[in-house]
This record gives sequence, C-alpha cells and structure tokens, in this order.
Amino acid sequence: MSTIGHSLLRAQPPIKALFVYNSNPLAIAPQSAEVERGLARDDLFTVVHDLFQTDTADYADLLLPATSHMEQLDIHKSYGHLHLQVNQPAIAPLGEALPNTELFRRLARQMGFSETCFADSDEDLCCQAFDWSDPRLAGLSWERLKAEGHARLNLPPGEAPFAEGGFPTPSGKCEFFSEMLAGAGLDPLPTFIEPHEWRQSPLAAQFPLALITPPARNFLNTSFANSPRFLAQEKSPALHIHPVDAAARGIANDSPLRIHNHRGEFRARAVVSDRIRPGVAMATSIWWRKLSPDGRNCNQVTSQALTEMGGGATFYDCLVEVELG
Repeated sequence: MSTIGHSLLRAQPPIKALFVYNSNPLAIAPQSAEVERGLARDDLFTVVHDLFQTDTADYADLLLPATSHMEQLDIHKSYGHLHLQVNQPAIAPLGEALPNTELFRRLARQMGFSETCFADSDEDLCCQAFDWSDPRLAGLSWERLKAEGHARLNLPPGEAPFAEGGFPTPSGKCEFFSEMLAGAGLDPLPTFIEPHEWRQSPLAAQFPLALITPPARNFLNTSFANSPRFLAQEKSPALHIHPVDAAARGIANDSPLRIHNHRGEFRARAVVSDRIRPGVAMATSIWWRKLSPDGRNCNQVTSQALTEMGGGATFYDCLVEVELG
C-alpha cells in the first residue's frame, strides 16, 4: 500500500487488475498524484467492494456493494482491554450487499479453487481465529462467546503484559543489544536514523517546514470522513502553524493556504497556534479528495519512500513550504 502509486505505474510485469476492499487507497496512500495516474490507466481493470462511493470507487470499472457490521458476523479483539466480543448481525444484508468473505468464496468457486478452506462459513472462520489451547482462553469456547456476546480473557486481576519478561526475543528479555538485528546486518543498539526529509536535508532550503498529518478529531483515516455531521464539525481541511512561521509568511487565522513540495500541493485554511512547534506544520487528515475544496488532500505531498527497517511508510518524513493562496 505504501508504494501502490509506483507499483501501478511501473511494476514489471504490469499490474492489469486491482481488487480493493476495506480501503480507499486514492485518499490514504502517499503521493496520491501517482496513485491517481495509476488508477486512471485504460488497461487497468479495477473492482472496488465498499459501502460508499469513495474516491477510489470513482475509478472502479466494477463497484460492488459491501455489508456493514450491522449485517455480518464478526469478532472483535481488544484495544487496551481484556475482552473478546462477537458481532452478531442485526439485520440481513440489504440489497445485493455481501461481506468480503462471501464474495471471496464465490470468486474462489468461479476461479476453480477446490481447497476446503474456500467452503468455510463465516462461523467457521470466526472459530478458527482462536487458539483454543491457549491458557488465556481456558474455559472459553466459540459456543459460549456466541451465547454471551463477550468474555474476558482468563487472566488474573492486575495482570500486565511482560511484567515478568517473556518477550519474543532469544533471551526472553527486553534487549537493548539485539542479536537478531545484528544477525540481519542492522545496528543492534538503539540509534538515530536520519529521516528521508528533515531540517538538515538539502531539500530544507526550498521546503523548510516538516509536515505531519495526524487524523482529524472526527475522522478515522477516511472512515466517517463523508459523514455530513462530522464534515460540519471539521469545517474544512486545516493546517496548524506556529505564530512565528505564520508571521514570516503573512498568515493569519483562516487564511487560505497552499501547501506544496516537489511531489504536489493541496490547499487548507490556516490555524495559527503555539501548540505547534516552530518549523513544523500539521495538516488534519484524511479528507476525501472529492470533499475537499480543491479536490486534493495532504497525501499529495507525502512520500512513497520506505523505512530502512520493516519497509514501512514514511508519511512524516515530509518537507513542505506554506504560502498564502
């Protein structure tokens, strides 16, 4: 996903078909001008499976309706707590909407896959997601979870992960010197790795502000970013900038801004605030492009460069200049 624009334009052999589900890559992927050019290829067949006509769905050759959580069986693991939850469908799927799993089953049949896994029902898949031999699931079963809706993991009160060690390292300890990293040819000690773009980059002479793009208060990536209620609360794309940087550029609160670098540009209104460090600009994200005033969002300027370790995205290695416009 971090290099989907590059892949759609330059992969060899070329990508001829794209199936998009649970995602909106045109809005969320970095350097979105390249993503747009890739999706616009005449020789690319694109299928999008979604509840909404997202920015990406506008480029679909075939748009398939997906179910919501109200219409499908699912399981939810914890975010910072010790409970598991079963999501039972409240209503039957509306119209021709299907969950991902049923669509995959039908595609597998049409494509001639005969492995038994492609006949697994949603309930089969939910049950298979658990390692029932794990002591933390002692006393639990799929039947009990279904009946009760949720259950706490079998852990004593006050239990804290890794309080007694047990890290997934050769020593079982939190290692400051990592033999695993050394074996992979990486620095075994915590060290500073220069960002691809930062204040000491030659590029900073032309683009002196470091741009960060955390989610807007009312959005979750691009989820909820098409809700009229939340759009009204966010008002419009905003760029937060320190008073010192704003004064140097003649910027006041609510000034229309052009944020740009060598990859692209987008527009936002100014929020002048000393909550932002000098030398840093913060753009609230992620706006659907077609719901933004200029049809772009902050990922016009972010980079497809990857991290040295893990090959992750480098959204915050991004230098820009900001001006009235």
